[in-house]
Amino acid sequence: MAKGFAFEILAAPSGHGGPRAGRLTTPHGAVETPAFIPVGTKATVKGVLPETLRQIGVQIVLANTYHLALRPGADVVRDLGGLHAMMGWDGPILTDSGGYQVFSLSPLRRVTDDGVTFRSPIDGAETTLTPESATAIQESLGADIIMALDVCPPYPAPREEVEEAVRLTLAWAERSRAAHRRTDQSLWGIVQGGVERDLRETCVRRLVAMGFQGYAIGGTSVGEGHALLCDVADWVVPLLPWDRPRYMMGVGEVRDVVAAIARGADMFDCVLPTRNGRNGCAFTADGMIRLRNEAFRTDRRPLEEDCDCPACRGFSRGTLRHLLASNEMLGPILVSVHNLRFYMRLFERLRKAVAQGSFDGEAQGLLDRYYRND
Repeated sequence: MAKGFAFEILAAPSGHGGPRAGRLTTPHGAVETPAFIPVGTKATVKGVLPETLRQIGVQIVLANTYHLALRPGADVVRDLGGLHAMMGWDGPILTDSGGYQVFSLSPLRRVTDDGVTFRSPIDGAETTLTPESATAIQESLGADIIMALDVCPPYPAPREEVEEAVRLTLAWAERSRAAHRRTDQSLWGIVQGGVERDLRETCVRRLVAMGFQGYAIGGTSVGEGHALLCDVADWVVPLLPWDRPRYMMGVGEVRDVVAAIARGADMFDCVLPTRNGRNGCAFTADGMIRLRNEAFRTDRRPLEEDCDCPACRGFSRGTLRHLLASNEMLGPILVSVHNLRFYMRLFERLRKAVAQGSFDGEAQGLLDRYYRND
């Protein structure tokens, strides 16, 4: 492990083939796992103050290499004191490498053996990310955990396209490792391979042989659905080192999170809590509710009776609906905060269940309740 980092398994009642609870220590604090990582793409979790993130139980946040390299620029972030100072966040930070933008910005990019050239959605200028430059940018940003540059293929994709994504991901992983200089950052590799079992297994075995300090599973929230996501986790997780953290990138749907934890995954990130919050959709133990619906106009209940977030402590569903309908910025902020707290409470509950050896029953109960109206 890099300087200031450690990972320990605190509970694994089912052994190596089931859910586990652990602790990832970083130079900016510890993360109890399983853990959910709110997305702060451009160095902010949209609309939420850092102190509020802490109050609702957030342990670690994510920022994006590609977007920050475009604006304000890695040198500006460095000159402002690095991501921690810029974000006003003193806890752990993880940056993705820009590999997901190979998927999400596919009309604006060109992939070669050397790297990825993007046409900026801001001004049309071309920017090239190579394994070396993506690593150097992340070192300038100053995150605790950084990612090797990878290629995330879409779903569905022809097998030859997935094979090429794996070939480049493995070649770039080696180059990222060679380029990594900072000893106070932990560099992780990313497993790709789409829904092709042999390609996933080849990729994970090769990455493990390179000796990364943590491993991410990419390309599992690109439209493949729950069953195939479970298949990928079944293929990949057992091949990952027991003593290294396992990170499912972009996974946030409740049933997907629970299934991945059941298979031994440790960390997750997703935009769902804040994106849905901005659109007036709130997560509750009884499923998601759409607050813009007329049914909530005079509803005096909080979003959840037992939730301790600022939205539930001080505002009714009817009030939140009014704020959203009036385009008052407080509405999306409050619903986003509630949704993040929903995820923190969910993960607190699942961590406790793992520690107590009651994960299966606890997970089934919450899934039955959450999806009972589907």
